[in-house]
Amino acid sequence: MVEALLGGPGVPEDLPPPRYPIDVYFDYSSPFAYLGCARVEQWLTHSDVDPALVRWRPMLLGAVFKQVGTDDVPLFKLNAPKRRHTALDIERQAAQVDAPYRFPSRFPMRTVLPLRATMAAGVHGVQDVQGRRLIHRMFRAYWAEDRDISDSKVVAAVCRECGFDGDMLVAAAEQDDIKAALRQSTDDAVAAGVFGAPAFVVHGEGEPQLFWGSDRFELALRAASGLS
Repeated sequence: MVEALLGGPGVPEDLPPPRYPIDVYFDYSSPFAYLGCARVEQWLTHSDVDPALVRWRPMLLGAVFKQVGTDDVPLFKLNAPKRRHTALDIERQAAQVDAPYRFPSRFPMRTVLPLRATMAAGVHGVQDVQGRRLIHRMFRAYWAEDRDISDSKVVAAVCRECGFDGDMLVAAAEQDDIKAALRQSTDDAVAAGVFGAPAFVVHGEGEPQLFWGSDRFELALRAASGLS
């Protein structure tokens, strides 16, 4: 089950149930997206909220960076002290949410194939537990197990570990409709003001509200609950 991929709850408490949906934009290439998505899943696992209120939205982070004018790998542009602190911060957050983590030997990682496979599995919009499991399993394959998720055999294997026909999803990832779906999700992210991952977009009354960063999910939940 999904709970076995993540640890105990590292989620906000004592908030009223959300009233508005939350789009969770992510790319497997980001360690912060890994941690942010772990927070979301732990909250879903340990609450009685309708999972349909959380809409998992794969996006191509590199394409987002290009559209908003950001360097392809911002981590490479950090000065030495900030780079050291960022590495430590990732480890601290991983420990907080009980997510296994080790920085991979291959970084950055080309993630277009696993993102398309995720789309092909139907993991966009409203998802079931099996679909969500695929998201977290793919994240863990890269950020905890150092597997090459740009490799079609690895992607197929991870999909099979979640109960899907891995070869079918890898083949489907080359279909025009799947490619278009990922492009559209990426364009939707940019239109919502997304500039990095993870990003949480709350669709309440008025304009959508954007929250960026692995530790901003509680603020997004407050907005979705009508508290801010």
